[in-house]
Amino acid sequence: MASSAQVIQLGLVPYQEAWELQRSISTEVAEGSRPDTVLLLEHPPVITLGRRTEPEELHIPPGADVAIVETDRGGKSTYHGPGQLVCYPIFDLKRHGQDVKRYCRDLEEALIRTLAAFDLGATRIEGLTGIWLESPPRKIASIGIHISKWISTHGYALNVDLDPGPFTDWITACGLEDAQFTTIARELGRPVSVDAVRRYAAAAVAEVFSLQFEEQPVYAELAASS
Repeated sequence: MASSAQVIQLGLVPYQEAWELQRSISTEVAEGSRPDTVLLLEHPPVITLGRRTEPEELHIPPGADVAIVETDRGGKSTYHGPGQLVCYPIFDLKRHGQDVKRYCRDLEEALIRTLAAFDLGATRIEGLTGIWLESPPRKIASIGIHISKWISTHGYALNVDLDPGPFTDWITACGLEDAQFTTIARELGRPVSVDAVRRYAAAAVAEVFSLQFEEQPVYAELAASS
């Protein structure tokens, strides 16, 4: 039986602002005053550094218009920008198996199902993080999470329609040398909007985690976090 949950559809939100919103919501989820909640949004250009980021991963050219933020999520460095759908599930994992590896596999499965809606056969690759298309291997989505007292924050970033150049030109994304990065638009050979992907992403998360989503007002959430 599906559990009640909330999905909050946001637009372009600065990374720090979205992080504060996650923290606020995670407190409410932990207290039991809010159900499992998913944020779907985009970020202005930002490079985020996970806990395992190495200094040599960064080779940002002088004058690049991009923020750099150290985060508490796992993993290494990655890039976010407009045209990428970011999904932040804020879940009480005691309701979802209380198993970190299972949670990561479930996020991967949600991404695979989202991409299947666009007739893209995405997959996992043993020993590599995120979700890929083959062949050759092309990374289309990244995953980086933080879990505290079984409450999850951060999540995944799915490349919809953006220049993947910063993943290799500005950083060694995810610590992967010589990796190729792609987008839904590039694979389909046509423009694809983030808004066109949102409903499939929400539906996939709902299916995988057995949730029934209720849409929440956007502006009330941002106002409450500020």
